[in-house]
Amino acid sequence: MAQETTQQAPPSASTAPARALLPFILPAVVVGVTASLIFVGVSTAAEQLQHVLWGPLPDALGVGRYSVLWMFVMLVATGIAVGLVVWKVPGHAGPDPATIGLNAPVLPAAVLPGLVLATGLMLAGGPSLGPENPIIAVNVGLAAWLGGRLLPRTPDSLWPVLAEAGTIGALFGTPVAAALVISEALAGQPMRGRLWDNIFAPLTAGACGAITTTLVAHPTFDLGLPALGHPHWRDVVAALVIASVAALLGMCAVYAFPYVHAGFGRLRHPMLMLPVGGAVLGALAALGGHLTLFKGLSEVGKLAHDPEGWSAGHFATMTVVKLAALVVAASCGFRGGRIFPAVFVGTALGLCAHALVPAVNPSLGVATGVLGMLLAITRQGWVSLFTAAVLVASPSIIAVLCIASLPAWLLVTGRPQMQLHEDGTPVR
Repeated sequence: MAQETTQQAPPSASTAPARALLPFILPAVVVGVTASLIFVGVSTAAEQLQHVLWGPLPDALGVGRYSVLWMFVMLVATGIAVGLVVWKVPGHAGPDPATIGLNAPVLPAAVLPGLVLATGLMLAGGPSLGPENPIIAVNVGLAAWLGGRLLPRTPDSLWPVLAEAGTIGALFGTPVAAALVISEALAGQPMRGRLWDNIFAPLTAGACGAITTTLVAHPTFDLGLPALGHPHWRDVVAALVIASVAALLGMCAVYAFPYVHAGFGRLRHPMLMLPVGGAVLGALAALGGHLTLFKGLSEVGKLAHDPEGWSAGHFATMTVVKLAALVVAASCGFRGGRIFPAVFVGTALGLCAHALVPAVNPSLGVATGVLGMLLAITRQGWVSLFTAAVLVASPSIIAVLCIASLPAWLLVTGRPQMQLHEDGTPVR
């Protein structure tokens, strides 16, 4: 006789008592505020140096600020300057940046000054990388070093999580991004208790990092593009196509990444790798124009300010050049992250789609282009959706983005990532 079986739902995890969470609030606040101040300080110093290098200095020399000659000279000079830091400064500005993602290792304190210096020089000099990876690494190392000395009874594993969350909150000006990254990381790990209990301290750090950046620097990601309005079926079709094309284009860069990295690796010495990388970036800047320089965030604003100001061919050229510059800069040893340049690439691709087919709403093109590109480059689903949505500040676009993310994710999942193991093989 067959026996009937009754399946019961597993019991839900118990909620942590408040007294278990209260001790983490003060460390989270301190780490979040400090992470933000370090990010703002490095970014501000780099912006001031950038203003001098790309303004009064070429003017005094009688050279065009963004002439081909000056772009080439500056990028090679930046390669030499960063190469000297990597070669001579104690700690060599940390490990190979191609092996580091948002989840940074805990670096020794002696490495951090060199990493800060290399990052600031890179941001000012024009290579196509953002500040996120090295700044997270600096804040993680500093939090672990100070936290272990000031609060030795606190678990060592807490400090990196707080520092990462605080820095991501500072970078995006909102703790939502930090909560999404931490939640996605926790999904693949054994976890005790409720999810909200586990992200309580990181969310506190992210919130404090975000509000500190907002009060000090007043960041904004809204590009001011026309709102999408009520989406139609043609918008859904366009979103599916653009996000998938962006994902495929991003995967071309991902597959090229280990080969370009190996090519620069054959030069063996940072005083060869970085100047040669700067020369290649100078040649790319000559092809794509000065908007393809730097991390790309302010340049994205310039593109979005006048979506009709360039032809589809110009947008396509900037898309390809910026993506190639991202691969080169990340391969030759410059210290930097890949999120902000990928946002530029996705924006240019989306505006290219609008220029080719004017019926494509520019907000839709930008959001879905950024979505597909970030999925390929970062493999961070929630952050990709979040970033794409905040760029256009159009609530009706969220459902379309969720639909567009599905085929794009199928194109990238299970494939190599734009990050390498120490032996040069891609991370999967």
